[in-house]
Amino acid sequence: MPTAPIPPHRTTPAGRRAAFFDRDGVLNEDIGFAHRPDQITWMPKAREAVKRLNDAGFLVFVVTNQAGVARGLYSEEHVRTLHRWMQQELNAVGAHVDAFYHCPHHPEHGEPPYRTDCACRKPEPGMLLQAMAEWPVEPKGSFLIGDRDTDLQAAQRAGIDGTLYRGGDLDAVVAGILARSADSVVADS
Repeated sequence: MPTAPIPPHRTTPAGRRAAFFDRDGVLNEDIGFAHRPDQITWMPKAREAVKRLNDAGFLVFVVTNQAGVARGLYSEEHVRTLHRWMQQELNAVGAHVDAFYHCPHHPEHGEPPYRTDCACRKPEPGMLLQAMAEWPVEPKGSFLIGDRDTDLQAAQRAGIDGTLYRGGDLDAVVAGILARSADSVVADS
């Protein structure tokens, strides 16, 4: 489910490359069911990584499973409020996320409508496909960075590259992906 896209999001008929980030464990430390600003510690150079992508003309999305909603630990409004706060933190360094998408479902926990098998919970690609339908995303050259195999499976199912992040300087990881992408464009010409 999207949170606060920055309009207008269909500025050109041509698609743009996009970067998709898992949230917990990639942009911020994964403490388990974070839903308040005081629980967020940014991963090293995460905000700089987002700014690098903004400056390079990429669309930037967050795609995050939030099973804490299904488990009754917090509400979707808590998720949206946290994402608005994260956006403000990014804005303070000249960066932004174009849209946040979250899946509040879980196949085994909670009550309907949250207890369900759905197409948006990673490893399913629903959040990525929704972003691609709502924004002018060019899949070639787009990628996802996640910290779990389920993230990479979602990327593969959506037809984009996936990179497994194991911690450290996220901006350096993004710079490496962009350098490899530039090398492949030169090789293709």
